[in-house]
Amino acid sequence: MFIAMNNFKVVAGREADFENQWKNRESYLQEVPGFVEFALLKGDAAGEYVSHSVWQSRAAFDAWTKSESFVKGHRQGSLSGVLETHPFVKLFESVIVEKKGG
Repeated sequence: MFIAMNNFKVVAGREADFENQWKNRESYLQEVPGFVEFALLKGDAAGEYVSHSVWQSRAAFDAWTKSESFVKGHRQGSLSGVLETHPFVKLFESVIVEKKGG
């Protein structure tokens, strides 16, 4: 399992704009081989958000970043004026995975 987390800091008062942009987007992820799950997470700190995607492997994630689905998904809308700083990505390879019932 491979996890990609894109970290965002949203300008105070623009949280609804940020969330709506994500809610109203077309992700194109369902057509991508190796995609498992996506979640947009809101942190406890003001303006803190993380896009969290789970992939079968790093190779699947890397292939997505070079795909037309990636280009189409990232071509939508602008976050100009909504973010305090540039987002930053953190990538993780699973070492241990536990699931309920398994």
